[in-house]
Amino acid sequence: MKKPVKKTEPEKKPKQEPAAPQPKAREARAYVRYIRMSPRKMRLVIDTVRRQPIPEAFARLMALPNKGARFLEKLIASAAANAKVLGMDSSRLYVAEVRADGGPTMKRHMSRSMGRADVMLKRMTHVSVVLKEGERKWETPGGPLQAEEQESDAKAKTKAPAKKLGKKKAAAGAAA
Repeated sequence: MKKPVKKTEPEKKPKQEPAAPQPKAREARAYVRYIRMSPRKMRLVIDTVRRQPIPEAFARLMALPNKGARFLEKLIASAAANAKVLGMDSSRLYVAEVRADGGPTMKRHMSRSMGRADVMLKRMTHVSVVLKEGERKWETPGGPLQAEEQESDAKAKTKAPAKKLGKKKAAAGAAA
């Protein structure tokens, strides 16, 4: 006859508390959809501002003559406004992610010789931007609002001061 085996309960390990979730870096997003421009052309503009601080990105976009640069300026300004609403420090913002995805394509036909027709593809783009707070503040001047303020300051400084008139000229001016 076999001896009955005594069952032993396995040792219970103390439960480990789950690690506290790391605070996710705050980010501000903005999207623009259905831009009548091909994604390929937009990506050329996007590559110039990726991972740049906001003032530097605005300065680069203002220097570009491309149509896509105007769209991207507005989009980054919108994302910066969203960041302000979220309470993020605007002097530490940088362009963390930016991408241009293909949207719908309009197909148009163009007549060719000998009764043929070619298809023209009019592409659209969806662009998304994500701004994050960096470790340090960016001291680079630039951006659309700062540029306007600088222009108005420069105009105020260039105003000619009033000329001082001699006694005779002042008297002649008053008599006339």
